[in-house]
Amino acid sequence: MLAIVSPGQGAQRPGILTPWLEVPHFRTRINAFAALSGLDLEALGTTATAETIKATEYAQPLLVATALCAAHELPMAGFHIAANMVAGHSVGELVAAALSGVLSDTEALILATVRGRAMAQAAATADTGMAAILLGDADTVAAEATARGLSVANRNGNAQVVVGGTNAQLDDLEAHPLARTKVVRLQVAGAFHTAYMEPAIAEVTRTAANLTTSNPLVPVLSNRDGAVVNSGADYLQRLISQIATPVRWDLCMDTMHKYGITGVLELPPSGVLTGLVNRNLPGVEVFSLDNPSQLPAALAFIHRHHTVTESESEPETAAE
Repeated sequence: MLAIVSPGQGAQRPGILTPWLEVPHFRTRINAFAALSGLDLEALGTTATAETIKATEYAQPLLVATALCAAHELPMAGFHIAANMVAGHSVGELVAAALSGVLSDTEALILATVRGRAMAQAAATADTGMAAILLGDADTVAAEATARGLSVANRNGNAQVVVGGTNAQLDDLEAHPLARTKVVRLQVAGAFHTAYMEPAIAEVTRTAANLTTSNPLVPVLSNRDGAVVNSGADYLQRLISQIATPVRWDLCMDTMHKYGITGVLELPPSGVLTGLVNRNLPGVEVFSLDNPSQLPAALAFIHRHHTVTESESEPETAAE
């Protein structure tokens, strides 16, 4: 049983598109997404600095475009990606929406662009950021962080809770960490998935009202509670509300375990989610796709783990 997952903001790094641009049709797709977003995605993914792509309005469409273009190099099963389950972390949920058929690639990229811009504007109203608290018991860390006035933004499984707050609060957390924990500041420009992001919801909702959703063709997980969502409209509303509420990636992994997922492939820029799976789902094989030279191995990984279902009536063919 195969899950394909897509990372969220903070996973971006300089040069993520460079090796992919030699793949036939990849540059064409990136340029089409660039036209939709009004951003030079090729430059952002090749020559831009880490500080530049840390900006929310750039990072989010870049991440979604990169993952979607890479996904087109993977096999299809009938009318959808060859996977038994798809999921995304934060903005990666838009990639999952496209892979499952809830949204088109174009709609996902448009919404990522609006979401990134709206969240950047919300972040500009206060000096905020995020930090990962590592090594501690998740429930204890969440309770103690809340007592310090911080907001729990992500629960990423064993020994990783991400919190958001003012940078002054985060400075104090670094200076006085919770007992037996390690604090790592994240490369993001605001306190995402907290109440600080509530001003962004209205603009994203207005854009989403003009999109057409379909019910998913492959099981898709929600960051709200790890549930498999069967309604495209419900999934869209969930990922919009998620802008200002915590990401429960821990519950998404719980669902993967319950469904008997044996392999997890992470789309580029990969490594974050496969690392979490390694630490929380022992025995599940992972594949971090970062470079087109890995595509033959990725294909073998997919065929090893993907279980064909009755709905996949057409033979598998490579995506164009």
